[in-house]
Amino acid sequence: MSYKLVVCDMDGTLLTSNHKISDYTADIIKQIENKGVKFIIATGRPYLDARHYRDSLKLKSFLITSNGARAHDEENTPIVVENIPKELVKRLLAYDVGKDIHRNIYLDDDWIIEHEIEGLVEFHRESGYSFSIDNLDKYKNEEAAKVFFLGKNEDIENLEKNMEKEFQKDLSITISSPFCLEFMKKGVNKAETLKKVLKILNIKPEEVIAFGDSMNDYEMLSLVGKPFIMGNANQRLMDVLSNVEVVGNNNEDGIGKKLKEIFILKSGM
Repeated sequence: MSYKLVVCDMDGTLLTSNHKISDYTADIIKQIENKGVKFIIATGRPYLDARHYRDSLKLKSFLITSNGARAHDEENTPIVVENIPKELVKRLLAYDVGKDIHRNIYLDDDWIIEHEIEGLVEFHRESGYSFSIDNLDKYKNEEAAKVFFLGKNEDIENLEKNMEKEFQKDLSITISSPFCLEFMKKGVNKAETLKKVLKILNIKPEEVIAFGDSMNDYEMLSLVGKPFIMGNANQRLMDVLSNVEVVGNNNEDGIGKKLKEIFILKSGM
């Protein structure tokens, strides 16, 4: 198979645990782009945050962000805008998640939180993107790209079970990490938005390679012709996609080494 596109999650996948793209992997991505292979980032992060990393790679490419609720073309024009309806945002924000769960909301390019928690600033320091602190109840009558909840692993696991009972019929629900539970408009995920991008690019799903590490990558990895799971991936993803090849971890250039093997070593470049 001649692959035409690589689509890649960011956190735990393209980025190291220091939230950076290694020089080695960046160089390999540039080499495969020079060979005519497109590279797209598909992430749960918001557009402006992800755009920094794409631009740091000097790529002119599509971006899939907010778990598919947003996509932008090569000219940075929005091509997908999918919002949670106001009445469902209101229900999500009214849900009693407990005092130890941290509520968050994405409104287009704005990320609103109620209070700062440890690690959030460091998580986004590389891109320079930042949150605003406000009372989330002020936004209960707004549409939102995404509403998500942060907490300890066991608290998020329990919250997922409880909230699925109330919201599964009305919203897309996913886990982007063991400590992050996310809600988007019903039917929104990375795969559905990737399908729209592939149609524009005239590329078939079987001509695509994808990398991911968590359950918000499940649909995307299930769609493409050649999926790969990171060695540091969530065990839950490994279990549901047990037939998918596991590559090296995100701190050891797992993506760069696999792309070199597929596109450079096999081609004799």
